[in-house]
Amino acid sequence: MNEEINENINSEELEESTAENENTAEEAPKEETSPEESLEEKLEAAEARAKESFDKYLRQVAEFDNYRRRTTAEKASMYSNGVRDTVEKLLPVIDNFERAVDSASDKEDTLYKGVEMILKQLREMLASIGVEEIAAEGEPFDPNYHNAVMHIEDEKCDTNVVVEVFQKGYKMGDKVIRHSMVKVAN
Repeated sequence: MNEEINENINSEELEESTAENENTAEEAPKEETSPEESLEEKLEAAEARAKESFDKYLRQVAEFDNYRRRTTAEKASMYSNGVRDTVEKLLPVIDNFERAVDSASDKEDTLYKGVEMILKQLREMLASIGVEEIAAEGEPFDPNYHNAVMHIEDEKCDTNVVVEVFQKGYKMGDKVIRHSMVKVAN
């Protein structure tokens, strides 16, 4: 008897679930799509994803290219700044060698010749790394390269011309390492 009750319950449950499935199926609108339409939709979706992926790829390539250029420029700038800082620290030594050469009375002395050779070697080293002396004496005064510490009234000289250099200036490319200290005629 228990078996009959179980069978009745199972058959009732089966009928209920079948009825629910039929009701649900009736409620959902039936879309009639042809295989061609679904393939076209899939193709359009795939093309959109491909375009999006290609755009992301192009952005990444551009971003990497910008990064590479930026780091290359930073490296060059760091090198240039390092050279300028080092040369700036060497300039007082070069000034002292120039003073020693200028003040020597015996130009045939071996000590004089040795100091002169060292000075020549230092100048060649500066030239090899792109450091050059700023032309000053006899040149028109340029505040970008010259630092006027004195002014004189001299009718023999043109106006605004450097007449004497107290300390040589140096530049590397377009950047000034040290301005020339000069006397200017007005």
